[in-house]
Amino acid sequence: MSILDDTSTIDVADDGPRRPRERQGSLNVVREIIPAACYRRSGARAAVALAQGFALYLVPMVGLALTDRWYLVLPLWALAGLAVSGLFVLGHDASHGALLDSPRLNRLVAQVCMVPSAHVEAAWDLGHNRIHHGYTTRQGFDFVWHPTTPDEFRQMGRLARLQHRIEWSFLGSGAYFLRTVWWQKMWRFNAPGKRKGAIIRDKITLGSLMVLATAGAVVYGALTGGWVHALWVPVKLFVVPFLIFIHVIGWTVYVHHVDPEIKWWTRKEWTQFHGQMDSTTILHVPRLINRLWFHNIFVHVPHHVDVRIPFHQLPAAAEAIRAAFPDTVRSAKLSMRSYLRAAKSCKLYDFDAGRWLPYSAAKS
Repeated sequence: MSILDDTSTIDVADDGPRRPRERQGSLNVVREIIPAACYRRSGARAAVALAQGFALYLVPMVGLALTDRWYLVLPLWALAGLAVSGLFVLGHDASHGALLDSPRLNRLVAQVCMVPSAHVEAAWDLGHNRIHHGYTTRQGFDFVWHPTTPDEFRQMGRLARLQHRIEWSFLGSGAYFLRTVWWQKMWRFNAPGKRKGAIIRDKITLGSLMVLATAGAVVYGALTGGWVHALWVPVKLFVVPFLIFIHVIGWTVYVHHVDPEIKWWTRKEWTQFHGQMDSTTILHVPRLINRLWFHNIFVHVPHHVDVRIPFHQLPAAAEAIRAAFPDTVRSAKLSMRSYLRAAKSCKLYDFDAGRWLPYSAAKS
């Protein structure tokens, strides 16, 4: 049974205390202790977050359209990239059906919020919502930051090894996300069956919007500064903020699921509990940064336990889960030191031993 099938028995109408029932490998044992209030969506909270997200996006975009002075463009790029990330996080919440009560409105909001990040919502729903969340850190299933074994690395050619070294370096998370998630598992991928039509329609709609936006930027650049400026404006407005977003979101996903203490599981060993509780994290980030752009996405354990929990309820759900499972929930302050430690030591993986290895392990 996948995580997606394991939600039908949850009763969220009762505000009373919940006691976990022992059930091997099931997440219901965790979900039963989450207060019902944690599942209550708020249209007002969603509207405020969306208004904030679009305001934080439009302000630097207008600034970038009006100036080419490098000392203004650089900070505006950073703010625009963060704003794209913030909208994407809200779109991610809506794509899970957690932001609003209406499924149709959730999908529409997800599609709109994912436009600046050039993400195909229907393909994201399949790859992220169904596969990554359904089989988190399961060997051969979860494709997001899936580890390479020493034997697999030895069999790679020189270019493939170089690519792996770049993407698994402390600067390579964006390159990994761009190639593996954004390109291979979304734009290049077409699902068979009933999902294929929705993915193709979303690609056509989003692709058309991207073409129109680029054409508008080219025309604006030509009218305000000639043809060289016409080529520069779409790069300045769309390409650079997108690449900053790609690095931010790639790094975010990395720190959620890659660490010397985070285990990946063989197909036989994996359970829902292992994947969503043992192999996810709660990371504490500065309050202002979280409030403006990240919307509690680093409170990742409850999000993986039940994707229906809206972003503003994740801290309360995390407290309930941590109180019931203090020896399981991994919680720490996000730091550059811990990230660099993970990037240095988490290169290859031994699934039989359940541990991360350095590249030197492939030489033996």
